[in-house]
Amino acid sequence: MGKLKWVLVFCICGFVTSGQNHPIAKVDDKKNENLASLAKVWGFLKYYHPNVAKGNFNWDEQLIQMIPKVEQAQNKDDLSRIYLEWIAALGVVKECKSCKETSKEKSFDKNFDLSWTQNATIFTNELSQKLKYIQENRSQGSNFYVTTGPEDNIKVRNEISYSDFEYPDEGHRLLSLFRYWNTVEYFFPYKYITDQNWDAVLIEMIPRFKSAKNALEYQLLMQETVVKLDDTHASFYSDKNFDFFGRKYIPAFINLVEDKVVVVGYYNDSLAKLNDIKIGDIIEEVDGKNALAIMSDRKKYVNGSNNNTKAKNYDYLMFNGATDSVKIKIRRDNQILDKTVKRYYGIDFQPRVSHNKDKFTVDENNIAYINLDNLEMKDQNVIMQKINKTKGLIIDVRNYPAFMPYLIARRLIKQDKAYNKLIKPDLTYPGKYIWKKTNSIDPMKNEYYAGKVVVLVNEQTQSMAEYSTMILQIGDNVVTIGSQTAGADGDISRIEFLTFKSAISGLGVFYPDETPTQRVGVKVDIKVRPTIKGIQEGRDEVLEKAKEYLAL
Repeated sequence: MGKLKWVLVFCICGFVTSGQNHPIAKVDDKKNENLASLAKVWGFLKYYHPNVAKGNFNWDEQLIQMIPKVEQAQNKDDLSRIYLEWIAALGVVKECKSCKETSKEKSFDKNFDLSWTQNATIFTNELSQKLKYIQENRSQGSNFYVTTGPEDNIKVRNEISYSDFEYPDEGHRLLSLFRYWNTVEYFFPYKYITDQNWDAVLIEMIPRFKSAKNALEYQLLMQETVVKLDDTHASFYSDKNFDFFGRKYIPAFINLVEDKVVVVGYYNDSLAKLNDIKIGDIIEEVDGKNALAIMSDRKKYVNGSNNNTKAKNYDYLMFNGATDSVKIKIRRDNQILDKTVKRYYGIDFQPRVSHNKDKFTVDENNIAYINLDNLEMKDQNVIMQKINKTKGLIIDVRNYPAFMPYLIARRLIKQDKAYNKLIKPDLTYPGKYIWKKTNSIDPMKNEYYAGKVVVLVNEQTQSMAEYSTMILQIGDNVVTIGSQTAGADGDISRIEFLTFKSAISGLGVFYPDETPTQRVGVKVDIKVRPTIKGIQEGRDEVLEKAKEYLAL
């Protein structure tokens, strides 16, 4: 496996295809290999070379000028000479004494890999030594292109803004890719766990960005690239892509249940009723095509940290369109029904489905229920005091709360407890991260809740909701019930191609023992996923399981 990855990253052996023997194919492969090395050298110098990191050059323009030179290099001697002349023109790199000092802070290095600078297959020894020298004497001051925000996640800054770049020329399309790729390379804390090796993404996308024939093809490629981060926070939108997939959609949304595409909710219940769409309907076909096949075909456009989360994000890729209706074949009560369902714009769904806005309830078995989606921060003290004598407490985090439930968690512990640990980017050594101190909570005296507590989670539990769940899980008598969460915790950072913006999870979030949450989601003690039968019967099987547990 290691040897295969080496081939993918550095393209030593090339692709084994029948077209490989064609002289034009060989030339194109060589150009793309050279461009991959340019992407990496350009990004490395941007963040490491002291004179470049100060913003002394128009770094975008430098790349545009280098592209034709690098494409024409015939061998590693030609290529290395081009890079050495470029580096020499950037000015002297002075010795950095502080760079040699060992940091007292614990480093997280799973994303860090500059071994490519020493690859003798691509670079001469002279160039490799020059790149090594720059690494060892790297920029230590404020970087012109990147800083950190209040929460220590990265903040991209001072990038040249481009307007009306829906379909730029080839050079600027490559610049767009290289800018985005390098931001992820050095500042995405979860790069090490993407399904596709990030170097392999670069190799794949260079020829595709070069050959994009129009604005739509180019913008769909950007969406594909973002999706390869396997990060629920990583999303991409553009007008062209919206128009391609369609801006009108049906009044129901779906999820994958028992490997079937099932209607699980409404955007607007009145319009769903008007079109005779019911919760629990199994979608067999959309416009004559198998629903699961549509999912498979369009998976490359669907963002998500895991398949459980991706499944809920297929709505607009499956049902959207420009026409007023779509033909759907559904299975209901063991009958196959062919329906023509009307499509609507989002504004047509107002007002949306109304939900119970009770902040909390207590049932006949003296079990309290809180939905964090409805609760406000100011309500925590009052509500916890009211339910202090209940037998058990259910906290529903299958939503996006408006606050962190510290005050609730403090009532669930008798002594200080740690709830998570974070990593932040090390701007003195791009690509490395530093472990921040462990976050903990102290108990609230004389306010201890002695009952058993259940926290409910599912794929809707994302980011702040996952962080909130980790806080609540420190409770002495807390059990988490539900299914895999979104696997995208921590504050987001905005990054971009040219003109088009996206986002990434900007901080690494782990449990105190350094168990990861990204992609896998928070820890779930009792796993329960809704069944088709339960959905059709209108049951909340996760909530039922929680009440069953508390009744023991």
